[in-house]
Amino acid sequence: MILIGLGANLEGKDGLTPAQSLQYAVTELQQASCGVDVIAGSSIWKTAPVPISDQPWYHNAVCQVETFLSAQELLQVIVSIENKAGRVRTSERNESRVLDLDILAYNRDIIETQDLQIPHPRMNERAFVLFPLQEIAPNWVNPSINKGLKEIMVSLDPAQKIERTDMKLL
Repeated sequence: MILIGLGANLEGKDGLTPAQSLQYAVTELQQASCGVDVIAGSSIWKTAPVPISDQPWYHNAVCQVETFLSAQELLQVIVSIENKAGRVRTSERNESRVLDLDILAYNRDIIETQDLQIPHPRMNERAFVLFPLQEIAPNWVNPSINKGLKEIMVSLDPAQKIERTDMKLL
């Protein structure tokens, strides 16, 4: 199971709202030239910034994809989509973003390179990843710690603010 996390909290290219930017990313992933098929998508969730700050709330979702691409090739595709959406990278961590795409899991592979860590190293701490993930893959097991999603969610910090919207990714 290949999982991608999506997030945005700034107005995007052509005035797209954060939620529209997530849907834009899915449309871009589905283009035949990308070699990616989006097979499931969560609801879109509104979440407070982590760590807590005065940034606008984020819109987040998770999708499941199938692809013949390697994890590294998939990373190149999602970085290209972020760039096309107008994302500007800086050295600041946890900054506001027009669009942020992360490979959360790539089957049961554990990958640790300079530019790619799979499963995503902080996903187990983030309500904005786990709540949408639970919608589309409730039985998912993190291969790096061999724990299921329900077990992981028990240890989430309850101070993380998250609200499900009536919008769907797909």
